[in-house]
Amino acid sequence: MAGLETQLKNLDKEDHTLRNEIIAEYLPYVNRIVNRIATHLPPTVEVDDLVNVGIIGLIQAIERYDPNRDNKFMTYAVFRIKGAVLSELRSRDFLGRTTRKKIRSLEKAYIRLEQKLGREVQDEELAEEMEMDLDQLYQVKRMSSISFVSFEEIGAGSKNEKENIISYLLNDEDSDALSLTTIKEIKATLANHIEQLPEKERLVVSMYYSDEMTMKEIGMVLDITESRVSQIHSQAVLRLRSKLRKDGFLEE
Repeated sequence: MAGLETQLKNLDKEDHTLRNEIIAEYLPYVNRIVNRIATHLPPTVEVDDLVNVGIIGLIQAIERYDPNRDNKFMTYAVFRIKGAVLSELRSRDFLGRTTRKKIRSLEKAYIRLEQKLGREVQDEELAEEMEMDLDQLYQVKRMSSISFVSFEEIGAGSKNEKENIISYLLNDEDSDALSLTTIKEIKATLANHIEQLPEKERLVVSMYYSDEMTMKEIGMVLDITESRVSQIHSQAVLRLRSKLRKDGFLEE
């Protein structure tokens, strides 16, 4: 939409017509974001419900966006939409205590085997360690990759702490340098660990998170199935989360 930042700057909160035009313009992005997340979800989760939550996130982005900052509206909106959908999923606790426990056990088992073997851990070895078959292992790995890192895992529990982190990630502002030190360290450490990933995992992570491609699109580029892309992505996230936990950045 031409001149969107200017329109938002002069947007009257009561101008529902313009707001609805912006929502209609960005609705395809809401659907795309929700569908990317839904790839990792069980079929019991209603995608339409998440789309509605994503639209609420978009509306919040329209109302709260500050055109005077350096970041573009698209960047801000995508962050808000993703945040709204992931917050909804956490509030529903769709994973359940048992699945969360399995995810933690999976990460610990991976670290344990990696230290023991001194090399990359194979899925068969991890499944045996977890006393699971491969299908069960892939299911847990897929569920663990929905939200890469949560606010709670990095010790940000209060609303103010979360807002400070959001402000930093969107605007690179040091509004609270002390509370954001960990975020900066995580970003630097994560970037280093991503560079050390096997080539295919590094490519999938880059295309999925940096280029915002879907699993299907990545599969077409790499000439592999969408299911295989999902497995590679889950493996990369497991590897990275395990390393961050080993480094002491993620809380239990």
